[in-house]
Amino acid sequence: MTHARRAQGPGAQRPETQTLVVIGHGMVGHRLLEALAERGALTRPGSPGWHAVVLAEEDVPAYDRVHLSSLFTGTSTGELSLSDPEFLTAHGVDLRLGDPAEHIDTTARTVTTASGATLAYDALVLATGSYPFVPPIPGADATGCFTYRTQYDVETLTAYADKARDGVVIGGGLLGLEAAGALRTLGLRTHVVEFAPRLMPLQVDDGGAAALRATIESMGVAVHTGVGAAEVVRDDAGVASGLRLSDGRVIDAEMVVFSAGVRPRDRLARECGLAVGDRGGVAVDAHCRTSDPYVYAIGECAQTVDGRVYGLVAPGYQMAEAVADALAGEGGTEFTGADTSTKLKLMGADVASFGDPFAVEDDAVAVVFSDERDGVYKKLLLGPDGQLLGGILVGDAEAYGSLKPHAGRQLPGPAEAFIVPNSGGAELPGADSLPDDAVVCSCHNVTKGRVTAAVTEEGVTDIGGVKRCTKAGTGCGGCLGTLQAVLDAAGVEKARGLCEHFPELTRSEIYGLVRTERIRSFSELRDRYGAGGDGCTVCKPVVANVLGTLGPDLGLDHILDGEQASLQDTNDLFLANIQKDGTYSVIPRVAGGEITPDQLVALGQVAEAYGLYTKITGAQRIGLFGARKDQLPDIWRRLSGHGFESGQAYGKSLRAVKSCVGARFCRFGQGDSIQLAVDLELRYRGLRTPHKFKGGVSGCLRECAEARGKDIGVIATAGGWNLYVGGNGGTNPRHADLLAQDLDSAQLFALVDRFLMYYLRTGERLERTAAWIERPDGGGGIDNLKKVLVEDSLGICAELEEQMERHVDAYRDEWEAVLTDPAKLDRFGEFTGRTEDLEPGRGRVAFLPDGAGQAAVFRDAAGEVYAVGNRDPFSGADVLADGIMGTVGERTVVSSPMHKQAFDLRTGQCLDDPEVFIPVHELTLDGPRTHQTHRKQS
Repeated sequence: MTHARRAQGPGAQRPETQTLVVIGHGMVGHRLLEALAERGALTRPGSPGWHAVVLAEEDVPAYDRVHLSSLFTGTSTGELSLSDPEFLTAHGVDLRLGDPAEHIDTTARTVTTASGATLAYDALVLATGSYPFVPPIPGADATGCFTYRTQYDVETLTAYADKARDGVVIGGGLLGLEAAGALRTLGLRTHVVEFAPRLMPLQVDDGGAAALRATIESMGVAVHTGVGAAEVVRDDAGVASGLRLSDGRVIDAEMVVFSAGVRPRDRLARECGLAVGDRGGVAVDAHCRTSDPYVYAIGECAQTVDGRVYGLVAPGYQMAEAVADALAGEGGTEFTGADTSTKLKLMGADVASFGDPFAVEDDAVAVVFSDERDGVYKKLLLGPDGQLLGGILVGDAEAYGSLKPHAGRQLPGPAEAFIVPNSGGAELPGADSLPDDAVVCSCHNVTKGRVTAAVTEEGVTDIGGVKRCTKAGTGCGGCLGTLQAVLDAAGVEKARGLCEHFPELTRSEIYGLVRTERIRSFSELRDRYGAGGDGCTVCKPVVANVLGTLGPDLGLDHILDGEQASLQDTNDLFLANIQKDGTYSVIPRVAGGEITPDQLVALGQVAEAYGLYTKITGAQRIGLFGARKDQLPDIWRRLSGHGFESGQAYGKSLRAVKSCVGARFCRFGQGDSIQLAVDLELRYRGLRTPHKFKGGVSGCLRECAEARGKDIGVIATAGGWNLYVGGNGGTNPRHADLLAQDLDSAQLFALVDRFLMYYLRTGERLERTAAWIERPDGGGGIDNLKKVLVEDSLGICAELEEQMERHVDAYRDEWEAVLTDPAKLDRFGEFTGRTEDLEPGRGRVAFLPDGAGQAAVFRDAAGEVYAVGNRDPFSGADVLADGIMGTVGERTVVSSPMHKQAFDLRTGQCLDDPEVFIPVHELTLDGPRTHQTHRKQS
């Protein structure tokens, strides 16, 4: 290496190898390597380009710190890894773990490591990140005190938790609340202490913090704001026993976790004379170059040209892109600031902020929606010209994807349409209102124009293609709804049929074929009308739904009989709703909200016996959450002994009929709404429909049961019952329309029978009644429905009523049918080791030797057996054995029950994100053994 060659500066195109030293192998440091590889700028020694040497302080390669808390809920450290050894080898990267840099000599352009090695560099990148701030209070170094930043921190916290009953977290920001969630998961009684007057003071305002606090405290976490930590109280052995607050109170705690912010790790820069900011951070220019032209700084250790040190990964990724451009000789890319929008789920609560929600401008206006009952707070801040300055969403962040790209721009509709439920039925403006330069994915700084170009220039037709071409959607995932909207706005034509296995058939057409030709199985339908393959996560549940609906007409019994079991989505297979951690909820039927004291006691006893979380649901039922799959039959057996049956909270079926107390108790009541709600729920229970549906009965026009917000709404008047249909609608809610009025009970049930059966015949996959009723070839509008269902213009009303009667006569509790059938019960256990016992198309769980985790074992119709890791790498839950097995093209796959990502059962590759893999195992006489393992990449 000569001085003359160096004088050209880093990034100049040279025919020989140049050495790049990267100090730090965190998320941002690894993203720099990926960005250089994407530009063809990484190489092995002896070849033109940059040879990268990476000095890592930790003894493990780069991992996903954003999802560090998932380690407490079962995710393995390997699944958080971002660094694939094959990537490092292919691009000649020399990764030196556990050997951090100790000194930089900018004159000699060398770096000395902790082991004594000296490395010469042509360019140096500081990616040293930040370190946790520990306030200088007495006792901060006591045994039992921890920080929360690394995998090592997680390991030590977990190991020590067995010795503690109470824990306290100092700091109520993002990391502090994640740490509190971790302590709670470890079983500790948990406190959070925040010096500011509210939680998350940098992200949310007082209203948002109050909603967040209410949610967190409802989970049993004590919150102390506006008070500081004064001293860690120690026992005679010097071990932490509590925390003394600045107001004199003492919190008992054997574990104290410091999460009071971070500081940039800029020691190396200071010692070698590089310029640093007044409040820390290595000062860089728009190209992330320091005061030395051969040294760059990126991520949380850098103070950028806007005077900020960014503590989020997305700005760090953008800095890495700017440095990669400079080193590759492409230039041009500058980093002058970043979007700090965030969308998080903290201890089960959605929290999002975007733009500048604290902006101070003359004539700025705040539009606020707050619902203290449900812990929901939404605020939009509008500038004097009506432009969206920023916003805060707590408890319900559904509108985040629609709002964030408009920050700094005029909203294409009234602000309240984005945040107020049922705001006149107005739909949110579509993606066509976004300009091309609007950033739709802040994690990877992807604009709407880039996504549109992927469609027009690269032939992308779905979200998976967008991820592969642009990386949008592969970060936090908060932009997926917006990405789909951009695809729709770009004119991506949706296939007419369900999927590749039934490309010419819609759900309603499949229903018609099964009904008229009496087709009794998926195999028969596929062989007669399909396009080959073994089905998928789209068509299998649809056919299962249709067969379940028409079961009484076709002579079919239970939805889990025979081949039907292999078609069911996870919820229907195990007759319970899967939760984000892989456990299940149990929600028995409580028709009309009526429940006996004995049943209340029974629910409490079951919850206590199995350690379940209990909640009054929005449908006047009691939900039990956190049950393992193998516990479900025992729980059902105990509940059935007290008169409970399945409430179908898991299926595309009737959820519940809500009721006020009506004429029995209310002085305004016009009708017995309780009895009618019970009668409606018992009549339509178990009816499989295109999507879930709900009912409501109000005893008078005061509408306490919110009947007009339901798919079927009934309101009592002095003249009888008024029937409303097509309400609700999920993310695009609408009020139900009046179908008929002043009905007696017999007339009412006849019309509801007709309405539901007509919806069954003409509804499409996952179509709510609110959308169906407006579709021309669906309900056709309320006027058309009146002609068909009231005036009988098609002459089918008697037929619809008769079909409903057959359903009512054939009803049998689905839980009971499992409890009395040993073959069905067997599905709730683990794999026995006999592959011949595997049901084709359904997975079973097998435990790997030496506590190495779980495998999901499958057998296809041809008898071939597959074994892969059971853990979903995106959610961290052990659930893949419960997913649907099928085919995508020529590939045999399993789709995760969490978010339907498909994984190749032969290679482990995720079809939706090809850089993500699950382990592939081979079966031996002793059970599954690891055969091939891939790690998740960023």
